[in-house]
Amino acid sequence: MAPITSPASIHRRQAFKFSRRMNLISGATIIGVLIAIALLSLVWTPLPPAKMQIIHKLQPPLAFGVLGTDQFGRDVLSMLMAGCWNSLSIAVAAVAIGGTFGSIAGISAAAIRGPFEALLMRLCDVIFALPPILSAMVLGAFLGPGRFTAITAIGVFMIPVFARITLATSLQAWSRDYVMAARAIGNTRLTISLRHVLPNILSQIIVHATIQLGLAILTEAGLSFLGLGMAPPAPTWGRMLADAQTYLALAPWLAILPGLAIALAVLGFNMLGDGLRDLLDPRETRR
Repeated sequence: MAPITSPASIHRRQAFKFSRRMNLISGATIIGVLIAIALLSLVWTPLPPAKMQIIHKLQPPLAFGVLGTDQFGRDVLSMLMAGCWNSLSIAVAAVAIGGTFGSIAGISAAAIRGPFEALLMRLCDVIFALPPILSAMVLGAFLGPGRFTAITAIGVFMIPVFARITLATSLQAWSRDYVMAARAIGNTRLTISLRHVLPNILSQIIVHATIQLGLAILTEAGLSFLGLGMAPPAPTWGRMLADAQTYLALAPWLAILPGLAIALAVLGFNMLGDGLRDLLDPRETRR
């Protein structure tokens, strides 16, 4: 006899599914708008982001330009648009590096096991002991601050993150019946990893990468705040925050606007990641 489901339980389940869909829609909308702004900044901004007009410095929003000007008379809206491209491009490149190398390492460790798996985990522990800001300081001492330094520092830190999650999910896949059947008919470990393991964990890698993009945005802002990101005059949200410290009382919008942009980007990626996880995870779909 089938269990009886109360109307209240059905209502709660429907409300939960609606909230999951709203997470996906809201996150995708936020990120879609940010990507559109970033791409638009490549071909158009209200004013050149680096153009200084000292005579119009520290103008409040709507007094000169939509969002006012900074201490050098640069248009804040133009800087935010250009900073959107710089921040997103660095975050995407860093997560792509970390996700690619980390996933390869994790899948390989699950297939080979033994000393290779143990060595990978110890290397992950070593990298985790060096946070991206410290890594950027070391790289900056040799290479100087810039886009490459930020991407490398964040990307290297992302490798063990993806390696651990990929290893754990790959080990689960290796215990499944379809993998055992593939081994029984003589498929090599490489073939099994590419044909059976990777396709079944790819959705989890995508979800994890989406969430890590929010962390990468936050980390890039921290590096730029410390002067380890892109070199001036290229605008980034983190440097805009750093430059606004001296003018918090006189021009608070200089700190509020890039801070809101960072918070919105992190929120959007987190909501998109949660929504994708609920959409791609069959266990969540059956709830």
